[in-house]
Amino acid sequence: MARSPQHRRSRTLSQNFLTDRATAARFVRAARPDPAGLLLEVGPGKGALTTALAPHCRELRAYEIDSGLVPELRSTLAATPHVRVYEGDFVTVRPPGEPFAVVGNVPFSRTADIVDWCLRAPALTDATLITQLEYARKRTGGFGRWSLRTVETWPQTEWRLLGRIGRREFRPVPRVDAGILRVERRPRPLLPAAQLADYRRLVEVGFTGVGGSLYASLHRAGHPRRRLDAAFDAARVDRAEIVAFVPPGAWLTLHAALHRT
Repeated sequence: MARSPQHRRSRTLSQNFLTDRATAARFVRAARPDPAGLLLEVGPGKGALTTALAPHCRELRAYEIDSGLVPELRSTLAATPHVRVYEGDFVTVRPPGEPFAVVGNVPFSRTADIVDWCLRAPALTDATLITQLEYARKRTGGFGRWSLRTVETWPQTEWRLLGRIGRREFRPVPRVDAGILRVERRPRPLLPAAQLADYRRLVEVGFTGVGGSLYASLHRAGHPRRRLDAAFDAARVDRAEIVAFVPPGAWLTLHAALHRT
């Protein structure tokens, strides 16, 4: 069967448009936008989330990379002057200086870049994103495993999976289901700012080291066995545990024990 230019463009840009209004409303409830706040939307597409989010914020800036969708989207939103549609790649946008939140049904192939952009933005309060379900589960410990990115940012950032969206609620239909991922900046970090660099170094050594287990990697990096034994006992982590299975809370305990003077 012949494919339309829009269908081919959607595949190229990894676009899967949300079609269900009830799901869009569920997303708005998960995002909890600030009625007096600034909202940035990644990839508004045909406007399913944009129109649902518009009544719930002071200002909404929507960034669409597909030039073919922008005119119709602007026409659809013409009656909502507090919503502005910009043509361009979201990850090239300079983050606002004022507090803001990010929302969006992100292209699955660009998810990591978009999440990294959010994490680097100093004024970001939270990001609620529709991502590939597997990605959301990996970032939130859904498989019993934890990623480096999640663990190293945990003192400042909370990662949560807020729901699942079936693949047939999108057009074109993707191969896999989606998840609603929420990345929220903690109002009060779990560690003082002066300790964050040491914590990140510990995590990086644990994830990039060698030895077959977290304990072995940290010992090879120079931590004495006596102190490691006490730290692993305090964190209730088995000495043979592989690094990916150590939850963020245990990392905080390990850091506290290994850096205690």
